[in-house]
Amino acid sequence: MPILRALALSRAPAAALMAVGVLWGGFAALVPDIKAATGASDAALGAALLMSAVGGMGAMALAPWAGRRLGRLALPAMGAALTVAFLYPAFAWDVVSLGAAMFAMGATVALLDVTANVEISAREAREGVHLMNVNHAMFSFAFAGAAYGTGLARQAGAGPDEVLPVLALVGAGLALAMWSPGAADPPEDGRAGIAGSGAPWGVIGLTGLILFASFIGENATEAWSALHLERTLGAPPGEGGLGPAVLGLVMGIGRMSGQVVADRLGHARLIFTSAALGVTGALTIAAAPSVPVAVLGVAVAALGMAVIVPSANSMLGARVTGAQRAHALSRAWMVGIFGFFIGPAMMGGIAELLGLRMSFAAISAIVALILPAVVLLDRRPRA
Repeated sequence: MPILRALALSRAPAAALMAVGVLWGGFAALVPDIKAATGASDAALGAALLMSAVGGMGAMALAPWAGRRLGRLALPAMGAALTVAFLYPAFAWDVVSLGAAMFAMGATVALLDVTANVEISAREAREGVHLMNVNHAMFSFAFAGAAYGTGLARQAGAGPDEVLPVLALVGAGLALAMWSPGAADPPEDGRAGIAGSGAPWGVIGLTGLILFASFIGENATEAWSALHLERTLGAPPGEGGLGPAVLGLVMGIGRMSGQVVADRLGHARLIFTSAALGVTGALTIAAAPSVPVAVLGVAVAALGMAVIVPSANSMLGARVTGAQRAHALSRAWMVGIFGFFIGPAMMGGIAELLGLRMSFAAISAIVALILPAVVLLDRRPRA
């Protein structure tokens, strides 16, 4: 399906994922300023950032209930809440208040993120087309754009107090775009649908494993590639930024391309091929003798990681009923998002003991778990 047509069919959830990308991209670029403003040590900052995982996982459990209650208003209402969440870090004055801000941000983002993915899955089932990859590409491009723009603002002397209100205005505009008269209404009683047919825990577990391994590979590479380039391979200060920059750009392009390739290969073969690329990329980073080879490895890993999460969402959505979809996606994401937050911490522990090369080798082994998982998931019958 043409990309513009796919975006037209999913404008509201695409705007939701873009809003999430703007928030995280802008926040990531502001972390040095926020760290300085709160006086947090590295360890304390890490603990505060983990609070977003606590808030997010709790909110994911509530996402199906909230979606049922709000119906067609779910995305714009949650988008409006996200607009306020952009401002939370500006009110953090110490580590405790930053942790509270991150908890609230994580919860707000999780509600919108899961609800958007449920909506995309519902539209895929209704229209009989692939929409996940192009929507997640919009997140990647929004993340990259917000991070780059925030970086330019910081170079001009702006700080969180000036940048966050501007980002909030962007989020407000995207929240307006989340209203869609074509939004899919949830079943009248999603709980009845689940109870009547049995929760599809096998499908949820396999999808959760795929998401978990993919998120570990993605976020660990994003967080540690710059340090690997500079500390292990001797790149000059600042050049290490090539790692996360290449990761974000290639993932956005890869997800956009995946929208087209999924129609031809199917999601299972696409995920299998992508996971193989992810393993190859991580091993290339681990063994790289020079900065250019390591950056090439990051690009290969990014191309592999790009389409796994959205395609796994599509596979799960096709193997559950409409009544089960919100419940199944939220539970699989609760498993998967845990990998998003523990990936960088796990990398740090392995690097402390064995070095960053072994850390990236470990990432390749974890990403390899996707290969048997997607084969087993593909064998599950469609709903």
